[in-house]
Amino acid sequence: MKKTPTIKLFLMMFLQMFIWGAWLPMIFVYLPMLGYSPFEQSWILNAFPVAAIISVFFGNQFADRNFAAEKFLSLSHLIGGLALIGISLTTNFWIFMLLMWIYCLFYLPTMSITNSIAFTHMNNPVSEFGPIRMGGTFGWIAAAWPFVFIFVDWDLVHATETDGLIDFIGVALGSGLTGEALLDVIPWTFRIAGIASLVLALHSLKLPHTPPHKDDENTRPAWFEAVKLLKHPFVMVLWIATLADAFVQHLQFNWTPIFLGSDIVGIPGNWIMPALSIGQVAEILTMFFLGAALKKLGWRVTMMVGISAYIIRFGVYALLPEMTWLVVTINILHGICYAFFFASVYIFVDAYFPIDIRSSAQGLFNVMIFGLGPLLAYSFGPWLIQTVFTDNGIIDFKSMFMIPIAISIFATLLLAIGFKPPADIKSAD
Repeated sequence: MKKTPTIKLFLMMFLQMFIWGAWLPMIFVYLPMLGYSPFEQSWILNAFPVAAIISVFFGNQFADRNFAAEKFLSLSHLIGGLALIGISLTTNFWIFMLLMWIYCLFYLPTMSITNSIAFTHMNNPVSEFGPIRMGGTFGWIAAAWPFVFIFVDWDLVHATETDGLIDFIGVALGSGLTGEALLDVIPWTFRIAGIASLVLALHSLKLPHTPPHKDDENTRPAWFEAVKLLKHPFVMVLWIATLADAFVQHLQFNWTPIFLGSDIVGIPGNWIMPALSIGQVAEILTMFFLGAALKKLGWRVTMMVGISAYIIRFGVYALLPEMTWLVVTINILHGICYAFFFASVYIFVDAYFPIDIRSSAQGLFNVMIFGLGPLLAYSFGPWLIQTVFTDNGIIDFKSMFMIPIAISIFATLLLAIGFKPPADIKSAD
């Protein structure tokens, strides 16, 4: 049996999520600061989910049957990295939007491709995927923490009298940039992401060869074969639940940075990204236990636990916003939210779908995770927080957070009632 190239796959996942984690959290703060309207913000933010939908019909099709996955990954990150660097150099809406669409159209297919490469070269996906996917978690964390110092108001720090190194560090960490000063440094999030993308383009060429999986007897598109599996009720139920959970997750991405930086919670600007990264720290521990949880609890209960964690998380946001320490600490539940649902979905797809359409099957669920879910969240999220739930400049966070709570309850009940997979998907035909 060939040895799993764990280090190479781990680094692939690290860079893949570092890229996304570097620019995503602060873009929801950045776009309003640039003066873009909620409508213009949606055009930029929706490049990501629309690209996810398109990737199922094009990018993943190439990787499945017509293109070596590691070469596809390299080319995509080369183009995406250049686009991100370009974004960091402009504030013009039309140029920003065009470059974001170019970046997303090349980045989104790689979300499925990296999973496909990893699963192809693992000997035991149930036990190995968690530790390898943890590379992505470390990548997201690594992208967040440098900005604790990049977003510091150093002029204020140097103007403040301090007593020794410890006092100096304390003042620095508590002096986040605001206003125009913050606006000037946020472009570094895109610049750093772009550089990481170019690094991954090079690393991809060192990954083990992953040839296309061709089925000479079946000339229909791989995505068409994947979509056909939605005829099974348990697949359709999981697909709908994935849409609901992805919508909630991306509302969280959209609203939480603004919520943490509000007067109610009061997190300094340089601490918003690290505060959010607490969830990724917890994700590391959760991924260690995911394989054992799946064996002990089964697919359905594990996924239900993952979705229901959002009920608790948004419940704290809505009911206890003044308890800053709890609002920050509750992000630990992100580990359960992600690993117990989304990572379980990826493992489930690998276990149930035929090998020649597996990448497109991953993409089929990525349509919900990175496509329709965020498309809905980024279409309605800015409008809801800036218009519907804002009165005289004050946001009604409590009422707003009831929306993701209600959706999470629905998705949990849907899985409980309707998700009953057979022992093997072939037995359902």
